[in-house]
Amino acid sequence: MKQVYMDTFGCQMNVADSDRMELLLFHSGYARTANVEEADLILVNTCSIREKAEQKIFSLFGNLKPLKRNNPGLVMGLTGCLAQQEGEVLLKKMPYLDFILGPDAVERLPAAVERALSCREPVVWTGFDRAKNYAIPEVEGEGPVNPGPSAFVNIVKGCDKFCSFCVVPFTRGREKSREAEEIYAEVRRLVARGAREIVLLGQNVNAYGKRGLDKPVAFHELLYGVAGIPGVKRLRFTTSHPRDVTRDLVRAFRDIDALMDHLHLPVQSGNDRILDLMRRGHTAREYLDLVAELKSEVPDIALSTDIIVGFPGETAAEFEDTLELMERVGFDSSYLFAYSPRPNTPAAEFEDSVPEETKRARLQKVIDLQNRITLANGGKFLGREVDVLIEGRAARHGAHFKGRVPQYWLVNFSGGEDVLRPGDIVKVKTEEILGHVFKGRYAGQSTPNRQ
Repeated sequence: MKQVYMDTFGCQMNVADSDRMELLLFHSGYARTANVEEADLILVNTCSIREKAEQKIFSLFGNLKPLKRNNPGLVMGLTGCLAQQEGEVLLKKMPYLDFILGPDAVERLPAAVERALSCREPVVWTGFDRAKNYAIPEVEGEGPVNPGPSAFVNIVKGCDKFCSFCVVPFTRGREKSREAEEIYAEVRRLVARGAREIVLLGQNVNAYGKRGLDKPVAFHELLYGVAGIPGVKRLRFTTSHPRDVTRDLVRAFRDIDALMDHLHLPVQSGNDRILDLMRRGHTAREYLDLVAELKSEVPDIALSTDIIVGFPGETAAEFEDTLELMERVGFDSSYLFAYSPRPNTPAAEFEDSVPEETKRARLQKVIDLQNRITLANGGKFLGREVDVLIEGRAARHGAHFKGRVPQYWLVNFSGGEDVLRPGDIVKVKTEEILGHVFKGRYAGQSTPNRQ
């Protein structure tokens, strides 16, 4: 078989898209290689949500360019959100690219590779799929690899929220949902191949069912349906928007045993004026009330979030509101960013009045605060036995396996190397904590109960 080298940047949906592209290429005669110099095809799946991600991608291709010069037969392609955002402009920056595919062109990847090989003219396919629904055709036959204990399933793509800072509606399009039966069929296939945890994905995952379904199903109903499939031991989803968290969804966390006690719920800022400029559609109080309702129904729920500091016009006092909200919620972890303008977004037209030095200082403050909160929250688990789904072998010295607790904390642990395997759910006694990671020791077999 020919060899393909793949690199992926960005969110879990990009990871899922890369898995899909690997499957399509496998059935076109390509096997994945970890050695880029062996590759007949180099494929980079890109992200454009942050300026730093773009810089990493351009740097990577700068390093790959000599391979193309030394091997003119090498095919090089760029896919994903940066491809959608920049399109043909990328050919001016990187004329050695053979094809550029947006996220809606994933299924056309084999055709793009074949065309690049046959006519040696660059292919740029960045049109949006105009179908009202979202479907992922089943590929007959075996895949290149088993899904592993935890498997991603895309259920909705795009976003209709149009936050002023966000490129997703421009790179992924409007919201469209997959039919529930198609999702259930994919989950059953994944479970049959060894998956025990299913992670449902979408840019705004809890908007599922609002558009693009012939047979309407609400998001909370889909959760009950997936959890009821035999073999699904754990269920998660990401990423959510606070405006689409319904009371029925809160009750699903309470009532579905397989649904893990973790929710990623981006807030972005703790100040109402900044939230309004961001077009988030909620206030800080509404977010806090939602958190209070979640914790009332599911006391052990762990929350993570996204926060942007240094948004145009953010004052020192408004930044302090974000610090206060972080303290009040007590997030287990956060994805923290200094604002950078993104092409085509309304916020790119705002005066970026916060100096870079101030942005960096504010970013360090939220990092320090989150580290302190994370350490305090982790103390609740320290010295306890926790239920861990083994995801694979640990890379850390002195540990044999790695996995996650229901609240999504990562655990590296030793022991059980002769009897355990990925997919087992076991008891681990935690002994140390470092950031959002525990170190522990195998303490016996378990059942996938909540903690």
